[in-house]
Amino acid sequence: MKGERAAGVLLHISSLPGREGIGTFGKEAYRFADFLHAAGAKYWQVLPLVQTGYGDSPYQSVYASSGNPYFIDLYTLAEEGLLKKSEAASVCRRGKVDYGFLYTQKYAVLRRAFSRFDVHDPAFTAFAEKGEFEEYALYMAIKTASGDKSVDKWEKKYRDRDGQALAAFKEEHKGEYLFWLFLQYEFDRQWQALKKYVNGLGIRIIGDIPLYVAADSADVWARPDLFKLKSGLRPKKVAGVPPDYFSATGQLWGNPVYDWKAHAAEGYAWWCERIRRAFTLYDVVRIDHFRGFDRYYEIDAGAETAVCGRWRKGPGYALFAAVKQKLGDPDFIAEDLGTLDAGVFRLMKKTGYPGMKVVQFAFDGNPENGYLPSLITENSVAYTGTHDNDTMVGFLEKAGEGGRRALFAALNEQCRALGVCRRGAGVYSAAAAAAELTLASKAKLAVLPMQDILLTGGDTRMNLPAEAAGNWCYRLGRLPSGRTAEKLRGAFSRCGRL
Repeated sequence: MKGERAAGVLLHISSLPGREGIGTFGKEAYRFADFLHAAGAKYWQVLPLVQTGYGDSPYQSVYASSGNPYFIDLYTLAEEGLLKKSEAASVCRRGKVDYGFLYTQKYAVLRRAFSRFDVHDPAFTAFAEKGEFEEYALYMAIKTASGDKSVDKWEKKYRDRDGQALAAFKEEHKGEYLFWLFLQYEFDRQWQALKKYVNGLGIRIIGDIPLYVAADSADVWARPDLFKLKSGLRPKKVAGVPPDYFSATGQLWGNPVYDWKAHAAEGYAWWCERIRRAFTLYDVVRIDHFRGFDRYYEIDAGAETAVCGRWRKGPGYALFAAVKQKLGDPDFIAEDLGTLDAGVFRLMKKTGYPGMKVVQFAFDGNPENGYLPSLITENSVAYTGTHDNDTMVGFLEKAGEGGRRALFAALNEQCRALGVCRRGAGVYSAAAAAAELTLASKAKLAVLPMQDILLTGGDTRMNLPAEAAGNWCYRLGRLPSGRTAEKLRGAFSRCGRL
């Protein structure tokens, strides 16, 4: 997070408006970048761009370094002659993201585009020869041929990576293998073009690395030695967090946990390569669940809740020392939320990475709460809320009449402390004041979710932790107006972030 005091906006690619049934790297993404530039934002934060799997969550990907084919803009492929506009139009759908519809319809259209693509194109050949997506493409080809079964249910020869069987499969299903490479090639071309445009406006992109990978993933299949597994690629221990703010029974994520001794034995090479790839996509990387590098919470696979897990020692600073040695000094943000202790604080101090301060967590009545805008420190990234929080309007509406009175009083006190003017009364003025307080804090970077700029209700929240369905569906109905950009620029200016 280098440079002057600045502001950013959080909006995932999937949430962009447009003709297709999900946000893409098409024209609306470029227009949104223009909106950010007009508003004076210096950062655009997105969620993981990885290919989603079961549950539609970008934190349960089929491959940690993949790109989500849903974000490939079909109308761009039409301009390149790979599709007819009528074929692109077949996935047109307004409103919230419908992942079931995309799974059946968009992949079918992408296959049509691939059928017209020249696999001998020199740029594609060079992309394929890098080998970065070889394991992913083979994994997806076998998964497709296996009726989309999870990797632990594949034929033994494929599950256990018999060399002869894999070579024979790749030769027999070469077209399917190349299709999945084609998707990553087109994703990379479109994303890099968009990123170049965004960077050209003086805006940096903040991306996200989930701590864990999915059990059913090319990562686990390719390197089972790096995870705590039973026979047959089944997790022995899974990740989660104990009971917390979001859930009384904790969060049972289900991802296999790492065998950190195995990672240490190879100098954390897998992590260094993963981070290297991330910085080809993003300018700044938010490290999800940073506390898990100090100590992580593991639960027996098959448990019904996360209540009976145990804390285990993580890799600590050794991993980041390896990253620094191999990659220099990458620009990280540490997601240091959740159950913290002295070990996490020591690790944060040693790395020097800025942490996250979420203003929604500030109003518990504790005058020394570090999330209070007046107490947020400079080496931080301040947010009204993250993708896991309700919108600020939704948060205030759910507080109830008595709770809102207390929240309004605390907000007013913070406004006085930071010289912020609260305009009007009620939920919407309070939500707007919370956004400006976030901007007015000492944090070097302040990031506002788009929902908290537009002051939308709880029905527009992105994710509800511990709920398996109905998440990641939020979309803008249309791009924010020039008037919204002007108002946002005014707020950035008042808070010294232009």
